Amino acid sequence: MLKFHMLKSIIVNFIGIFNSRVLGFIRDLLSASYLGATIYSDIFFVAFKFPNLFRRIFAEGAFSQSFIPSFAKSQYKPKFAYKVFITFLLILIFMSIIVNVFSYQITSILAYGFSEEAKKLAAPLVGLNFWYLDLIFIVTFFASLLQYKNHFATTAFSTALLNISMIVALIISKDLPKEKIIWYLSYGVLIGGILQVIAHLIAAKYKGILKLLYIGFLSKKKVDLSTFKKHFLPSVFGNSTAHISAFIDTWLASFLTAGSISYLYYANRLFQLPFALFAIATSIVLFPKITKAISKENFDEAKILMKKSFWYLLYALSLALIVTIIANKEIVSILFERGEFTSKDTQITAVVLIMYMIGIIPFGLNKLFSSYLYATHKHLKAAKFSAISLIVNIIFSIILIFPLKVYGLALASSIGGIVLFFLTLKEYGYKEFLEFFEKKYIFLMLIVIILSIIFGIGFKEIILLIKG
Repeated sequence: MLKFHMLKSIIVNFIGIFNSRVLGFIRDLLSASYLGATIYSDIFFVAFKFPNLFRRIFAEGAFSQSFIPSFAKSQYKPKFAYKVFITFLLILIFMSIIVNVFSYQITSILAYGFSEEAKKLAAPLVGLNFWYLDLIFIVTFFASLLQYKNHFATTAFSTALLNISMIVALIISKDLPKEKIIWYLSYGVLIGGILQVIAHLIAAKYKGILKLLYIGFLSKKKVDLSTFKKHFLPSVFGNSTAHISAFIDTWLASFLTAGSISYLYYANRLFQLPFALFAIATSIVLFPKITKAISKENFDEAKILMKKSFWYLLYALSLALIVTIIANKEIVSILFERGEFTSKDTQITAVVLIMYMIGIIPFGLNKLFSSYLYATHKHLKAAKFSAISLIVNIIFSIILIFPLKVYGLALASSIGGIVLFFLTLKEYGYKEFLEFFEKKYIFLMLIVIILSIIFGIGFKEIILLIKG
């Protein structure tokens, strides 16, 4: 069994992420119903995906993987934290101004295949949505400090505030023209970001973090950020492969028929559910534990944590993969098929989902093993592997988009994930990895596969029964 306090933290993250994802699916359900898979949904998803790309890179480990070790080693933590915060915030505000000033030019790059009219509609929304990045950096910064203090609940549950805000925006605007709905959705994104910031400020005050920053603001001491900066950029790139891959998919899909971007979006949202619930929830908790164990040269404890986490993840991700393979069409249908989202949209999205799910186990397990690389300060190695994976993904996207259209883009992403996993695993060590395989775990794996098949068939029949 995993240590109780670690298991408790994983469960807190799991419940918080699950709560957020359920609300996210309600949001997507309403979005699919009111907008369907049309040029308007494509426009919003392009506008939202740009800052969301950075949000996922920040929130899913890159910032904390660099900040927490550097913060822990800093001789004067208040000044270090304040200087990192103000430096990043000013840079992001400047970036946001640039994006808003050149929103049309940036939109033309993001959605190159859009018509001129669609680009003009999308440009102001791209600028508006990008301000969300400034808000989510504040959230991520405070989340890292809260994580350092072993407080995970606020961050795990606060993402729900974004989804609630967007759901309210959709309900208010449901009878308006689609062009207006996407504006309401964009304002909902910003309001949701503000609510997330407020939630973290409250938690930060309770944990004494605001006081720490105030002390840093008043301090005249000088601190060195070079170590943090050295690790940050490789961490960003190392954590970004799946998200850059999805972003490239969106760009290439703009050349395909209207609705292709939406098919990728809805399928990727379903892919992200088990990925977030299991892989991200585990890695967020595992990383500081492994880091502390290695810093104390307790390598045996680190390996035990890795082995237990590996099997937990493999069981959970295998369950998700098998159930999705068995009931992919039914899952998409019950979630999205209503209003403007047709049965044809369901069929296409379901196949795209399968193409993405081929990569769920390698992407998920890579999240685990890359945490070990970051804990052992191999940031550049992780970045190198991500670069190779991304190049493989781009090559296969270009090759597969012609014969397989939108399906090929999703499959190329999974191929990139498989390459990334094996590169990371090689660096971890095949010999050490093979030590994970004990008879009891393999036997449990067979049981998980059998139960997953039974559960998948039962789940499919239940959905068919509900749909009548």
